[in-house]
Amino acid sequence: MALSLSLSVRRPGLSLATSLACVALAAFATGCGSSQPAAGGGPPGGGAPALPVEVATLAPTPVDDIAEFVGLVRSRRSTTIQPQAEGIITAIRTKSGDRVSPGAVLFEIDAAPQRAVVASLTSQRAAQDANLAFARQQAQRAKSLLDVGAMSQQEYEQAMTQEKTAEAQLKSIDDQIAQQQAELDYYHVVAPTEGIVGDVPVRVGDRVTKTTPLTTIDASGGLEVYINVPVQQASRLKIGLPVRLVDESGATLATERVNFIAPTVDDATQTVLVKTPLTADGRFRTDQYVRTQIVFSSAPGLTIPVTAVTRVNGQYFVFVAESNGKGGTVAHQRPVTLGRVVGNTYVLESGLKAGDVLIVSGIQKIGDGAPVTPMPARGDGAGAPAAAPGQAGGR
Repeated sequence: MALSLSLSVRRPGLSLATSLACVALAAFATGCGSSQPAAGGGPPGGGAPALPVEVATLAPTPVDDIAEFVGLVRSRRSTTIQPQAEGIITAIRTKSGDRVSPGAVLFEIDAAPQRAVVASLTSQRAAQDANLAFARQQAQRAKSLLDVGAMSQQEYEQAMTQEKTAEAQLKSIDDQIAQQQAELDYYHVVAPTEGIVGDVPVRVGDRVTKTTPLTTIDASGGLEVYINVPVQQASRLKIGLPVRLVDESGATLATERVNFIAPTVDDATQTVLVKTPLTADGRFRTDQYVRTQIVFSSAPGLTIPVTAVTRVNGQYFVFVAESNGKGGTVAHQRPVTLGRVVGNTYVLESGLKAGDVLIVSGIQKIGDGAPVTPMPARGDGAGAPAAAPGQAGGR
């Protein structure tokens, strides 16, 4: 402050007010500078707090060797409906999704030409019936004349032959009428079995033949899954292998077993057909595609959740909780080698052993040697890995 005054005195051009302002500014700067802390200062105490982390103790669990395929649901009791008569469809008595009983009318085909054939045969039968009646009268008259010697034996035999011929002709017409009447029934297409009506690709007015598919009827139950396995994996197949049907998240919907393996390879796809029955019918439909997993083998192994793994420069690492020898716990980073992955777990090949305490959450907030406070993993209660036991699958 004295220095500022001496400068002001030496410069006579400055006013007293200007000199006082300079003195005040210098005092303010000196006060602010004195409030700065010394370099390198920090909060007292120095020790970092221990972070809470969830841990799980590694223990062997069954690790399945599986391969995943796309399966197709088929019905063993699916019936394709085709007409047994040709003509124009005049009525459709059902729709897709209807549940029908045996004998229910599904389609009607124009039967006018067939009814005309039956009517014509009926008229012929009336004429032939009259011919038979006349032939019988002639045979009776010939018998009477033969008895009195007024007709020869040959003439009598001719009359009897005409009677038998007329009877045969009448029977032939009756058989034709019965046949054509049965054909007439085919113009009403009925359900042969009970079940659910599938797609109906025809419309009223369409002309159909005996090879035209009208619809399908799928009976309840009797479903099976068709799985095409590449020939490279066919040697591992055997009857009785477990087959899992899983949803989009990998959760198991049903577990079945292989009951059929094709003895030959499909030359077009180079695959082997595998079948398994499907008892959980309520959740599946005919011609539905499903995710399937064939379990080739199962053996004990260690699995770790994917949330416990970090990757640095192509190497996988995890953190384990270990004692620091002073009554506390610290996190140590370990490199690991991982194998197959299914769902939320890796198969551990090396780097850890059973009994190691794995940190399964909070790994983003800790480093190697950081103090931690272990807490049981949520939903795990007994110290087992937080994720479900691994079901390792081939890729």
